[in-house]
Amino acid sequence: MYWKSFDNTGTLWFEGAFSFKNFEIINQHQNESIAQRLKDILRAARILNPDFLNTPNGYEVETQLDFPKNWGLGTSSTLINNVAKWANVNAFKLLELTFGGSGYDIACAQHNTAITYQIFNKEPRINPVAFNPIFKKHLYFVYLNKKQNSRDGIAHYKALEQDLKPIISKINTITEQMLVCSDVNTFETLIETHEQLISKAIQQPTVKSLYFNDFKGAIKSLGAWGGDFILAASKTNPSLYFKNKGFNTVIAYNDMILK
Repeated sequence: MYWKSFDNTGTLWFEGAFSFKNFEIINQHQNESIAQRLKDILRAARILNPDFLNTPNGYEVETQLDFPKNWGLGTSSTLINNVAKWANVNAFKLLELTFGGSGYDIACAQHNTAITYQIFNKEPRINPVAFNPIFKKHLYFVYLNKKQNSRDGIAHYKALEQDLKPIISKINTITEQMLVCSDVNTFETLIETHEQLISKAIQQPTVKSLYFNDFKGAIKSLGAWGGDFILAASKTNPSLYFKNKGFNTVIAYNDMILK
């Protein structure tokens, strides 16, 4: 099997060849760790479905990104979900055998709407929801100029031994309030409360306290803390504020979400 991956500019950033027998790497260019990770994913897919690519025919596979790959907008979870669909296996099981994690990003890859997500009795509980706030013109996504490794964030979180039930209950309440919130002031308060709870749970400072303590608005980390994107809520366009601090990628909410 010959695999090529292209970025959002059409530039080839990875290519490699793999045997069908056990997905051994025949050759690879650019990045050996990517080839190894891809081999692990394909092998895990075959564990879940022994008939996956059990054929004498060869394949050429091409993947194409439609956003910069360093943005951290779900490249790994999309890959896992797509391979799972190809192999006709459960994407959450494939994630468990490869990257690990809660599976929230897999659920996002499978839906074109906003969702809420929980693990209940070790099974994902996914609920599509309507989130179209009237104050969305005050919401912005800001790239922090570095891609955070989600696996590192997961490892840090799992290393902390504590009773999270009280925090989970509070987070659930905040989530429900966010879904029905009708004004930006209340939304900002909910964001700040949410950030403080997560900060306490994972024993890390909030991104606002680290980088934006003079920001007149609220900031929420997205994904693994400390990298990728943040959500900023502001009554005025904050683009100049962030660009003056060296964060040039500021995307309005309406320009980011699926229409």
